[in-house]
Amino acid sequence: MPIPNTPNLTSTSNSGKSGSRSLLKKWKSSLSDVADQNSFPRLSSTFSSAYSSDDFISRPNNYSHRHRVFSSVLGFGSAPTVASDESLARRGYVGSNDQDAVGSVRPNSAVSEFIPSSNGEMDCLRFGNESSSAAGASLSSTLVNQCRICGIRCSWIFYLLTFTCILTVSYAISLRRRITELQVEITNLHSLCGIVNFHNQGINVLHSVADSSSVFFSHKDSRAIALYTVITTIITPFILYKYIDYLPQMKDLLKRAEANHEEVPLKKRIAYRIDVFFSVYPYAKLLALLFATIFLIGFGGLSLYATSDSSFPEALWLSWTFVADSGNHADRIGSGPRIVSLFISAGGMLIFAMMLGLVSDAISEKVDSLRKGKSEVIESNHTLILGWSDKLVSLLKQLAIANKSIGGGVVVVLAERDKEEMEMDIAKLEFDFMGTCVICRSGSPLILADLKKVSVSKARAIIVLASDENADQSDARALRVVLSLTGVKEGLRGHVVVEMSDLDNEPLVKLVGGELIETVVAHDVIGRLMIQCALQPGLAQIWEDILGFENAEFYIKRWPQLEGMPFKDVLISFPDAVPCGVKVAIEHGKIILNPDDNYVLKEGDEVLVIAEDDDTYAPGPLPEVFTGLFPRITDPPKYPEKILFCGWRRDIDDMIMVLEALLAPGSELWMFNEVPEKERERKLTDGGLDISRLANLKLVHREGNAVIRRHLEYLPLETFDSILILADESLEDSIVHSDSRSLATLLLIRDIQSKRLPCKVTKPTTFRHSGFCHSSWIREMQQASDKSIIISEILDSRTRNLVSVSRISDYVLSNELVSMALAMVAEDKQINRVLEELFAEEGNEMCIKPAEFYLYDQEELCFYEIMIRGRQRQEIVIGYRLANSEHAIINPVQKSERRRWSLDDVFVVISRGE
Repeated sequence: MPIPNTPNLTSTSNSGKSGSRSLLKKWKSSLSDVADQNSFPRLSSTFSSAYSSDDFISRPNNYSHRHRVFSSVLGFGSAPTVASDESLARRGYVGSNDQDAVGSVRPNSAVSEFIPSSNGEMDCLRFGNESSSAAGASLSSTLVNQCRICGIRCSWIFYLLTFTCILTVSYAISLRRRITELQVEITNLHSLCGIVNFHNQGINVLHSVADSSSVFFSHKDSRAIALYTVITTIITPFILYKYIDYLPQMKDLLKRAEANHEEVPLKKRIAYRIDVFFSVYPYAKLLALLFATIFLIGFGGLSLYATSDSSFPEALWLSWTFVADSGNHADRIGSGPRIVSLFISAGGMLIFAMMLGLVSDAISEKVDSLRKGKSEVIESNHTLILGWSDKLVSLLKQLAIANKSIGGGVVVVLAERDKEEMEMDIAKLEFDFMGTCVICRSGSPLILADLKKVSVSKARAIIVLASDENADQSDARALRVVLSLTGVKEGLRGHVVVEMSDLDNEPLVKLVGGELIETVVAHDVIGRLMIQCALQPGLAQIWEDILGFENAEFYIKRWPQLEGMPFKDVLISFPDAVPCGVKVAIEHGKIILNPDDNYVLKEGDEVLVIAEDDDTYAPGPLPEVFTGLFPRITDPPKYPEKILFCGWRRDIDDMIMVLEALLAPGSELWMFNEVPEKERERKLTDGGLDISRLANLKLVHREGNAVIRRHLEYLPLETFDSILILADESLEDSIVHSDSRSLATLLLIRDIQSKRLPCKVTKPTTFRHSGFCHSSWIREMQQASDKSIIISEILDSRTRNLVSVSRISDYVLSNELVSMALAMVAEDKQINRVLEELFAEEGNEMCIKPAEFYLYDQEELCFYEIMIRGRQRQEIVIGYRLANSEHAIINPVQKSERRRWSLDDVFVVISRGE
């Protein structure tokens, strides 16, 4: 607030001490007025005490003393050191010689005067001495802040007084109206008194009039209060919205404290709290709508009560009818009730619109949650698939076929994809799931809440699919999923089948998961199958029949009636199955493939068989089988082979080790790819392969691009026994590009071979007839395929169809075989031990043997007799393929039926490795 003008400190020398005392009294009076306004209490008291001192007056020319006084008054801390008169004179503090009046200073004195600003507030203190400018600036800012606070207080007082005046004027107007009404009542009373006598009847009339007047006055009072309440309720929110940010400043003024930091405005804090309330509590919108409805009904009823003749309960009921039905206000009479009813009806329409919006949002959220797969799956004994990949299609088909015998099952898919997209992709299969229900849910397998949403603890089998990332990232993600599964508090009922991409990462996942984890290394399985199929043509189709659930597959079951029987009798005890091994109970469930004939089944032992389904076979009576005479032909010795690898796989070092174990000494492995030779050796060494210790293989390196014809023409393609076209490591993340490259390489190699190989007439077979047999180009490549074997690593089933129609390659469908293996292990985790042994380079293996090992040409035998002859070679015959047939038959149905066999036929056996 403005500082009163202060008197000048200058005076004449003739005034003396009395003039000085009067001048100081004026200073003290001025500063006391300021102190009364709570602006400068310390300043006033200090000045008063300082200038009332006789010592100050008795020493009018002691400028050092005055300097200390001003310093202490203005809050500059401790008084500065007193300087000599000469130094003060040099600094400009020396007074005039002809003027010795107290306070006589020159224009460059230490303190000249207070300078008020143009708006009436204290702006600064002007200092003549340059050394006091910093202190003056500090004092100036302090005074400005204090004056601003005083200004805010005054503005609030002004608004408060304005509001009080409005209420007072309103109340005065109401009192004036009451006076007018009373005068009218008095006039009515006078008129009644002039007509009715003042006896009993007049007294009764006066009493009734008085009663009605009191009721009228009481109603008028309540309606006026209601009107003021309505007006106050309407005005208050606008005032609070405009001035709510000043409440913290008023609180600081009341506490007489200054805020040293900038705070968030109260308006923003309230908005933030409301936003948090609506975000955290799901029923906040509904509660807000309910509160708004109740407030509108109550406020509208109060307004109707203030503007009409209705009672308050009746006004509340009318307000409710206006809110519920906006057309009910049309019959109101009077401007006041009509205006109020109009606003109530408008508010009712707004509330009704909000209610419709909330109901619509709730329904939409529920539908969206169902559509996006956020609802919980209430299932048990189901198969759970975690993740999404290109193998899922084949996996679902195999699981549906496996569940056909029980009328269908439930398969739940949890993936980080939209539920609608997953369902659309599954619908595109156009496959009959045969009663199996596929349920899709959107979520992350790494989140326990999402795992519980799909009833992970009640699933009988959990399949973790590898992602489409590179091998290390995919296996790292699989490891995190296994950790999430081990963290389920309820535990897991079923086992977990994890698809791995790299064989080196398998031990870590098994270490984390324990006994519940079964791993299927996709890359390793495909690599071993490619080698087996390259060495034995036609084995790919055999593996498809055994791994898939469409034909015969492995099953393990206990048969107490077979206990005490030797395995050679168990072998021919199943008319609808082929026994392959025994699960030994006393050896902690170890599975022995192709056991000895003299092994006797003990209590608790289970029999491993190949059958159509788990409920389609049972042991029967022993048939009468005659072994007879058969050729005693031993397996021919192995000869060196020449194999070509086109492309570079991530696990190519493991494939080389398998070839080293299976091939004869003197074999050659040609490696043709774009990787430089020095880098190849480094990668092979890093993978654990010692090239110097290879005894059976000789590595021959060639560098080039497998899709460029001139690069391929430098290779002796017509001299290789087997050619393996590998899915290149640089393109394994893209199925389409990888298959396109493999198909292009296949066609180029076959075309070059057909041009180099001598033309020969081959005997036509039934399986060669196809829609493209009229094409000479296709016939040439088919003739070339009779010379050498080409195994293509095909990932997409659509590319498989292109290769299979032309019959120019013995292919391996990677994704389909891996999906079959995953489905089989998911149905029974014990089968994983069987597959691991059959895929390994040591132990028992799947082979294709010629018929001349078991029979003579055109000999008539039943399948049981061939099985017995196979036992003489320590083999288990599980099927055959006729010379004029396209597919092999695994687990023949009529095993006791006799038929004639040809030496061109072949048999599928499980043989012990060398």
